[in-house]
Amino acid sequence: MRKRLRLRRATPRDQDVVIGLIDSVAAWLSTKNTDQWARPWPSRVGRDRRVRADLWAGKTWIVWDGNEPAATLTISTDPEHRVWTERERQDPAVYLRRLALDRRYAGRGIGAQLVDWAGRWARLRYRAAWIRVDVWTTNTALHDYYRVRGFSLVRVCADPDYPAGALLQKPTAGITPPAAPLFEEEYTPPGRITATELHGAY
Repeated sequence: MRKRLRLRRATPRDQDVVIGLIDSVAAWLSTKNTDQWARPWPSRVGRDRRVRADLWAGKTWIVWDGNEPAATLTISTDPEHRVWTERERQDPAVYLRRLALDRRYAGRGIGAQLVDWAGRWARLRYRAAWIRVDVWTTNTALHDYYRVRGFSLVRVCADPDYPAGALLQKPTAGITPPAAPLFEEEYTPPGRITATELHGAY
């Protein structure tokens, strides 16, 4: 029987791990018919700054296979104001960012289970009614990936300065635990990263 993977909250020490997963997916995407992540948005410095801020805020998670990172996901309650309307931002929702899966783990359903876990976690912690994602506008295959997994397209925003303008959402109420979980969550305290976590609690 395959050993179950472990899901735990990332710390700032994991910045290189998270960026490494993102860059590896970007390299794979460069072989596909999409310009997604062809360059870090809006720049490498800006991208890395956002990654670092989310790590310090305790918003990022990593799926581990032993000491090998298999996937990462960031969960935020802060929507991108330029694409989600004021009315939509009033809804209790969480927003997925930077879902990245090491291609060695592709095809196992890890990404789908990770997204659904985020929806259940958001409903329990924030009473979120929606799990939302801003998807790369031109990557229609990724739009279909989310649709198949229960997301519906809200609309596509034509903001030339924001490349992830396809807005999709899924109600959290109907998300149930999987019959065969692929990973186990390690308990980590909610909220921002503490000094104890940063200096070796993991």
